[in-house]
Amino acid sequence: MSATESRHAPTLSVEQVTSFRGAQLHELCEAAEEAIVDGGGFGWLTPPPRPTMESYWKGVLLVPERALFLGSLDGTVAGSAQLLHPSPNQEGQRHCGSLTTFFVAPWARGHGLALQLVQAVEAAAREAGLKVLNLDVRETQTRAIEIYGQLGFTCWGSHPRYVCVDGRWFAGRYYYKDLEPLEAGTPGDETPGSGSRGR
Repeated sequence: MSATESRHAPTLSVEQVTSFRGAQLHELCEAAEEAIVDGGGFGWLTPPPRPTMESYWKGVLLVPERALFLGSLDGTVAGSAQLLHPSPNQEGQRHCGSLTTFFVAPWARGHGLALQLVQAVEAAAREAGLKVLNLDVRETQTRAIEIYGQLGFTCWGSHPRYVCVDGRWFAGRYYYKDLEPLEAGTPGDETPGSGSRGR
């Protein structure tokens, strides 16, 4: 690496937050809005009014089952992901968590921040004692799909009418990752299609 490349190497960081510090909420909203406009948001097709966006993120911090992770590039929040724990009434799925609301702003892509966000969520899921991590993703999110494959997630199914954008349907894919290896004969260790799967 040349001296010029070294000077311009970005600094990446990922942290779980329970409250916003300084400009974090503003930066998070900015990053989310840019991701939504680029088509890589997390539900919204167009950015909502800023007060709505701010209320959403503040609300995330109030939900006991949600853990919020912020990814920063050179000290500026550029993306996020959430670990969704099962609610108390989901006793049969108490060991299953979900990776959700995952995005990186367009200007921060290509540096490995997305990979670090997913790894942070997975590490937190393991630390919490979860045994399976689930997620779903629109088929157009090709980079996210590459990351999931790189990290060992298994695609177990797809939905041809997963989301409708401007009158056009797009498929979605469903993934899981075993956070501890299943032993042969363990319940749930079936081949694809041999049983039903609940969500």
